[in-house]
Amino acid sequence: MYIHSLKIGNVTLDNNLILAPMAGVTNQPFRIICKKFGPGMVCTEMASSKAIFYNDNKTKRLLNTEGEKRPISMQIFGSDEETMAYATKYISKLADIIDINMGCPAPKVVKNGDGSKLLLDLEKAEKIIKTVVQNASIPVTLKIRKGWDNDNIVAVDIAKIAEESGISAITVHGRTRSEFYSGKADWDIIRKVKDNVKIPVIGNGDIVDGKTAKAMFEETGVDGIMIGRASFGNPWIFQEIINYLNGRQIQLPTNKEKLQIIKEHIKLAIKEKGEIAVKELRKHIAWYTKNMPNSSEFRNAINNTETKQELMQSIEKYFNNL
Repeated sequence: MYIHSLKIGNVTLDNNLILAPMAGVTNQPFRIICKKFGPGMVCTEMASSKAIFYNDNKTKRLLNTEGEKRPISMQIFGSDEETMAYATKYISKLADIIDINMGCPAPKVVKNGDGSKLLLDLEKAEKIIKTVVQNASIPVTLKIRKGWDNDNIVAVDIAKIAEESGISAITVHGRTRSEFYSGKADWDIIRKVKDNVKIPVIGNGDIVDGKTAKAMFEETGVDGIMIGRASFGNPWIFQEIINYLNGRQIQLPTNKEKLQIIKEHIKLAIKEKGEIAVKELRKHIAWYTKNMPNSSEFRNAINNTETKQELMQSIEKYFNNL
């Protein structure tokens, strides 16, 4: 049985499918929408430990989970022990699980020595892991890539360090930092990590549907899987994977169901941020309508939309014409 509950420290997830933390994507409205379709846990966008330390309001808003179903994981990044300790204590009061980011490939993150840059300095990485574990009152997990580049494949080494340092679970994305999101994810390295540690291992990379989810479980033996980019405009992916792996019929959303979710997403986003959310929503609506008839013309039309009313009218008109 592929789908089962997953214990991370003292937290038990209903199932072993997790929505990945993604900057600019997994805000509260998106998490609420995805949760409807059954993942065992969702994660916030990554938050800077320095920003939390300096009491940055924008960052604190990222961590608003009011009214959401638990459990929720909050991800922090940083390479400074003092701010990571502070952020850990702060987040321990808000989340069910703290996740340390050592996988982000973004240039603005790695230039400060954070995210995947820590994969080049395992001694420093170990200090950060221990700092977070020692200051946390909730379970701590770690998310990594396979390494910095093909000359620095360190996933197994850092997984062992993490386990020895008290990490409760580890997520492995099967690409190096230098690959970003290109090429094919290396599932073999995920299997090697699974073979070398006893804590739960969560596989990430190139899971796009039920078939690839099953392949990830079979080829790597992972305890759970994390879905990232495949959820863009497709929150139904969790339900699809659950149905596929349980041998049930796959029912793709109808246009009516899709429209209903888009409208709900808009409503949630505007409730959270006001009319300014319209600009952020454009990319989500582009994802929801990707590969649908005349979707490129529709996307061009909504890219100039500024108000909720205009956005709703454009969407209603588009779906009515399908």
